[in-house]
Amino acid sequence: MSEYAVSMEHITKTFPGVKALDDVQLHVKPGEVMALLGENGAGKSTLMKILSGVYTRDSGTVKIFDQEVGDLNTKQAQDLGVAIIHQELNMCQHLTVYENMFLGRELTKNGRLDIKEMCRQATDQLSKLGITDLDPRTTVGDLTVGRQQMVEISKALLINAKILVMDEPSSSLSNAEITEMFRIVRTLREQGTAIVYISHRLQELHHIVDRVTIMRDGQYITEGNFEDFTMDQIIANMVGRSITNQFPRDLVEKGEKVFEVKNLNAGRMVRNVSFEAYAGEVLGFSGLVGAGRTETMRAIFGADPKEGGEIILDGKSLVINSPEDAIRQGIVLAPEDRKKEGLCTRLSIRDNIALPNLDLICGKPFGTINKKVENEMIEKGRSSLTIKMASPENEAASLSGGNQQKVVVAKWLARDSRVVIFDEPTRGIDVAAKVEIYEIINDLKKRGIAVIIVSSEMPEVMGISDRIIVMCNGKITGEVDPRDTTEEEIMTYATQFGDNAV
Repeated sequence: MSEYAVSMEHITKTFPGVKALDDVQLHVKPGEVMALLGENGAGKSTLMKILSGVYTRDSGTVKIFDQEVGDLNTKQAQDLGVAIIHQELNMCQHLTVYENMFLGRELTKNGRLDIKEMCRQATDQLSKLGITDLDPRTTVGDLTVGRQQMVEISKALLINAKILVMDEPSSSLSNAEITEMFRIVRTLREQGTAIVYISHRLQELHHIVDRVTIMRDGQYITEGNFEDFTMDQIIANMVGRSITNQFPRDLVEKGEKVFEVKNLNAGRMVRNVSFEAYAGEVLGFSGLVGAGRTETMRAIFGADPKEGGEIILDGKSLVINSPEDAIRQGIVLAPEDRKKEGLCTRLSIRDNIALPNLDLICGKPFGTINKKVENEMIEKGRSSLTIKMASPENEAASLSGGNQQKVVVAKWLARDSRVVIFDEPTRGIDVAAKVEIYEIINDLKKRGIAVIIVSSEMPEVMGISDRIIVMCNGKITGEVDPRDTTEEEIMTYATQFGDNAV
């Protein structure tokens, strides 16, 4: 057997004005899970795109099972056994499981699609991963994200993938789905698959990872057995410095009540929700995926229709039927999916900050844009949030995940909002960028703004919140002080399906 399934040496890659990779190496053995770690912008994705044939390297060598390969295209990489499971799953939602698994290479018999054989092979491949209860004729769009991910893995294995790259595979999964995904990874490892595992959720690495490779600023830093590193050492290698406090929380005296929600109802997932938020505190919302937290915030923001309830800001009852109503009255939302709902990624950074603030920039309805005011707004957002960008004219898509999140925040801070809601504020961003986001949240708290965060990461919601509300099945089931609670207590509230809901 080959010593390495993947061996990449002295890899360099330059884009106009940017050296994305500088003398990078990566070694992955068959039957092992290699964690590829680094901050956003470290070069991990570029390296994997070279391995999978999306990009060509400027220099360096790539060997797959000891065979040196030249510049690959995606089809050649696939034929050599390389497959990538992307963070944003690449599935056709309107097609069935078997149609997705055989897309582009459908089986035929006597000039017709051999549906029976495709279903048989799909079922056989799913069963090899221990998935025996999934009908291959099921429409993919009807599956949970976790099940869709299993289908995508099965599709890769069906084309004989021996090297599997998993990019942030757990970012959108529930705890139960993450446990199932870990089981699948272990099964693949036992079957001899080489796995490159990219994740910013460092706390999950000890469940499945054998070795780690760490990158920083486009360069290889170190590699070794996972058990030989402490978590502090991994973080220090990733960011180039020691981070002594992953969850900085500034203590601010609790002020007056700023915001109140009474008996909010919005479909099955928001049922009689009531809570209060105060100046000088961060109010966290915890619970399992599907508990109704995001649905509650969308209903407050006017993104989804409400059936009843009252929203009160600074003692005044508000009428909110759309996001425009909420924004105008001082309530803003940084949504869970910043790329689809928080940003126009193909527009410039300037446009993204300016668009929701045209009323401030123009000064009067249907007026012309005041460039001076606009430039001041862009510069204030860039400097106050330390947004790392070459130019505000660059597309928002060119930014790292952490800087994209800062742009979402910058456009709302320009309005002097009274309530800022963060839904999964650090999803998909690295540990150093997370700390920067937490510092922004602390700054908002000091300014007397009511801050609400929704997070599926228990250490995060406990570390940054001053008070935590727990939801389950559309209802509030508990309220705790993070300084006087445990993860076990929060999970107890998070699994109370309504009988003891408050």
